[in-house]
Amino acid sequence: MFKDSFKYYKSRNPPPDLKDVVDFSIPDLNKVRIITTQCVENQQGDKLGLKPIKEWRVYELIDVPGLIFIENPFTEIGQQYWILKCLKDYSKKPNKLNLDIHNVLNDNESWWDITFGNPEKGKNLLSKLRWTTLGYHHNWDTKKYSEDLKTQMPLEIVKLMDILADAIGFQGFKAEAAIINYYRMNSTLAGHTDHSEINIDAPLFSISFGQTAIFLIGGLTQEEPAVAMYLRSGDIVVMSEGSRLRYHGVPKILPTIIKPWETNNASESNTSISKNVDHWKKAKMYISEARINMNIRQVLKSGQMTLY
Repeated sequence: MFKDSFKYYKSRNPPPDLKDVVDFSIPDLNKVRIITTQCVENQQGDKLGLKPIKEWRVYELIDVPGLIFIENPFTEIGQQYWILKCLKDYSKKPNKLNLDIHNVLNDNESWWDITFGNPEKGKNLLSKLRWTTLGYHHNWDTKKYSEDLKTQMPLEIVKLMDILADAIGFQGFKAEAAIINYYRMNSTLAGHTDHSEINIDAPLFSISFGQTAIFLIGGLTQEEPAVAMYLRSGDIVVMSEGSRLRYHGVPKILPTIIKPWETNNASESNTSISKNVDHWKKAKMYISEARINMNIRQVLKSGQMTLY
């Protein structure tokens, strides 16, 4: 059962045996099948930190039809770009943060500026950022979206999702809402389903950066069994079709050995992605003991302009 699997992998003493966790870096073709991408290269891909589509490795979990896995399609500089976006830009107003309800930030303050610019106040804020919402802001109390609680989706996320969706055959997907989750090493995400969107036929994209997660995907109830898989930095899970409403969660964060956000590749310096070295040093410190998850979804049905 999902609940039993979650409890098992969450355990610290004794620690879980990870032998049954699906590892897409060494795919077992008895458990996964290879997905062929639509290799129409997009000139925006390089600007958004993506490797050429022809180099992507994409799979579908055989036991969970519709659960698609893209193994890290980002360059090293691309990972730095998105990690910085999540930490420095997406944690600002007018986006909504979990910190808002505690009134720990003034209207003219940002989590990034206080955390890394005010040592005395910042040390208490660093680990308190847990989520931020973009576009249609998810209401955690009502589990509903509202036209009154909506801001502009960042254009770079919209462009990124256009490329990802088109490459795996989901043309027409529109990025209309996002939840950015910030995990500390002891964080978990309880089993749940994502059903707040009017359009539950559209896929849900989940992009990981930083430390490694154990991700569980179960069935339509918590009484059904679950499959565990590794999510490493840059990996993308797409929940589509029959997997879209399945229970899923994150019972454990593991320290990673491979750090694909680090690069010594001189050619990377020619990328069109700009970055501030001082800012990256701060983000690198943060990501060394944290995981970030970008969860992007379409809210409206095709052709629908508003919720009402």
